[in-house]
Amino acid sequence: MSGPVIHANFVDAIALPRLVWLRPNLIGLAFPLMKLLPARFMLDRAQENGLLEPDAVVIETSSGTFGLALSILCNLRGLNLILVSDPAIDTALQRRLRDLSTRLEIVQEPAQSGGFQQARLDRLDECRSECPRHFWPSQYDNPHNPGAYSKFAELLVETLGRIDCVVGSVGSGGSMCGTTSYLRLLFPDLYAIGVDTHGSVLFGQPDQKRTLRGLGNSLMPKNLDHSVFDEVHWVSGAEGFTSTRLLHRRHSLYMGPTSGASYMVARWWADKNPDATVVVLFPDEGYRYSETVYNDKWMREKHLFRTDMPGSPCIVDDPTAAGSDWTCMNWNRRTYEQVVGRPFEAKKINHESLVSVY
Repeated sequence: MSGPVIHANFVDAIALPRLVWLRPNLIGLAFPLMKLLPARFMLDRAQENGLLEPDAVVIETSSGTFGLALSILCNLRGLNLILVSDPAIDTALQRRLRDLSTRLEIVQEPAQSGGFQQARLDRLDECRSECPRHFWPSQYDNPHNPGAYSKFAELLVETLGRIDCVVGSVGSGGSMCGTTSYLRLLFPDLYAIGVDTHGSVLFGQPDQKRTLRGLGNSLMPKNLDHSVFDEVHWVSGAEGFTSTRLLHRRHSLYMGPTSGASYMVARWWADKNPDATVVVLFPDEGYRYSETVYNDKWMREKHLFRTDMPGSPCIVDDPTAAGSDWTCMNWNRRTYEQVVGRPFEAKKINHESLVSVY
């Protein structure tokens, strides 16, 4: 009988998910911190190619889990990290990042076009100018983001065999596009369902303030390949938060709100397709949300408890027709332009090289 595995470091110990049966045809992929996969892969490739030298500064923009992943990795590797964020970053996470020796730069006002995400990019450009020798991972545009999920996809196939459907939230586009692309090398008919939220530009809605964070975007990432997706779902904040609590109560999985939103969609699709093997990505654990999503008082004060959770989504043919509740559209592996009728027109992320030291 073999003993416990002793890992070289904390990242190796927690990088891959726990696979949990939620029902006979639905498996939850519960990550402690999924963004460790792309963050580690990007840093590894940059160091291997001589693009990240020991005295260079890593500079990135994030208000959530990618920033935490970079902070953990840079701390372990003795790298300096500057992280640009916005007021959405919670106090507990700020304390943790600073304790890992991360320099935090928090912008206070949104940009006129692109909101806080563009304001963060503007501040990031200033930080890059201040630090001539730096490396910018650029999670939204770096092709090593989706590339990081090859070994994860391989693990799924080795463990589960055939997979018929993958469900997950979409922000940078890395996890869903990367995982789906690799799985389709073996299963060309694999069905991919992207989970977004109202007010996100990713699948054709106008940019608006969003309650549900960690998915969606105000800018269009280059890593998002729209033609990967068969279906797209828009989930409201109240639905995503309530479903997160239901995931915890039903399965004792203490996950973040993007996991709850994906769980609601995956459970519905698995019910409709009982003969299909469905996997759903749960990107991070719920400890950052103990005073919000897992706090009954906060949920009631914000009017985010849904006692009338919908059993199925409203089906639409146009992204702009989506109402304020759970909505679904058959995307049918089309490009953004094929669905919306025009190229994406808002200001895109503007930068020079993806992976370089300046």
